[in-house]
Amino acid sequence: MKGIFITMEGPDGSGKSTQIEMLKEFLGKKGYDTVITREPGGTRISENIRGIILNKEFTEMSDMTELLLYTAARAQLVHEVIKPALSSGKAVISDRFIDSTAVYQGIARGLGIDTVYDINAHALAGIMPDVTFHLDLPAEVGISRKKNQAELDRMELCTIDFHKKVAEGYRELARRNPDRIITIDATLPKEDICDIITKKIDELLKQD
Repeated sequence: MKGIFITMEGPDGSGKSTQIEMLKEFLGKKGYDTVITREPGGTRISENIRGIILNKEFTEMSDMTELLLYTAARAQLVHEVIKPALSSGKAVISDRFIDSTAVYQGIARGLGIDTVYDINAHALAGIMPDVTFHLDLPAEVGISRKKNQAELDRMELCTIDFHKKVAEGYRELARRNPDRIITIDATLPKEDICDIITKKIDELLKQD
């Protein structure tokens, strides 16, 4: 069985975690051993980097420092988890990956998409998602959902204008990568979203 790498992307509060769990169940029925991970995080080192990135006390963090920390966390995750899992024929589902950095740091922070991909070239080690599901949600809705769930972290506490740039940034990235990034209306019922996702995965599996 060939490994498959799937990423879930979208603004905060778009429902990625729910869809990841539903997709894991679907892949299990297809015979896949599935690894679920997240960014930043997924390894001991990467989770510690996550703690630095999201610490709301670090208000002085520069945009470039933020980008480099995300990249370092990703390099460890690819090396320790994603690449070995794919090599052994497993399915990997990641809650965020390179597209998040392209959107949050490249577009919303203004560092540039090309800068993000240039810096991440070695961290990715040639690994890119087979398919990315972009759960599209208005920024105001996403942040409202997050405020009702828990205390906000450093990234979630950014201005609403920042989060609007993120939401539009995802749409722009999807337009640039129509063959890989599938945009889904995140306001749809979760069962409808799951149906769209699983149908696309079925198509990919049949191609193999």
